[in-house]
Amino acid sequence: MANFELTLTKRRLLAGIAAAATGAAAVSLAGPALAADVPKAERDVDMTAVLKPGNLPEQALGKPDAPVKIVEYFSMTCPHCAHFHATTFDAIKEKYIDTGKVYFVFREFPFDPSATAAFMLARCAPKDQYYPFITMFLKQQRAWAAPADGDVKGAMLQMSKMAGFSQESFNSCLTNAQLAADVTAVRDRGAKDFGVNSTPTFIINGKVYTGDMPVDSMSALIDSLL
Repeated sequence: MANFELTLTKRRLLAGIAAAATGAAAVSLAGPALAADVPKAERDVDMTAVLKPGNLPEQALGKPDAPVKIVEYFSMTCPHCAHFHATTFDAIKEKYIDTGKVYFVFREFPFDPSATAAFMLARCAPKDQYYPFITMFLKQQRAWAAPADGDVKGAMLQMSKMAGFSQESFNSCLTNAQLAADVTAVRDRGAKDFGVNSTPTFIINGKVYTGDMPVDSMSALIDSLL
């Protein structure tokens, strides 16, 4: 593949975001989880296998020897992922990751070309800028994934320039066929080996949990493992 093309239309992106938002609203009507509730896992997986790096170097925060290990499979165009990172992750980072209790690994699971492109750009950024880059893109998701003028690539370029990209480095990154294949391979491994089929999916100490988690629920889960 000589060039990586952004083929997702504004209409499809808006439809996906609207559908996800509707789903989130439906869930909220069922009633919020109690602060003490510990989420139930869907299934078990081999955490040793999960923690083995795949095609790309691991991107993670925290101490690798922390007692709780979390691997998040997420998509850059997933509204539920954006919501988790906007409302839950910062609190978890401060309370558990920064204090050495949690090792948190980010894994790419793009569902569409725009998400793949965003992950490629994050990988092209300096290694220590991966987390700030994905945070910026997730928290400003609507601005670039569904811009008013429909120019997704142009909006991505403007966002990337804030992270230090030039037009040349932006284009060079998005035409890197090997990088595109590697990002896709991370997703395919998650699906094939660990049964990931939705985002966000969290694999925590060998147990799989799917869906956005509020701070209280993830805190209760982590506390139960400490």
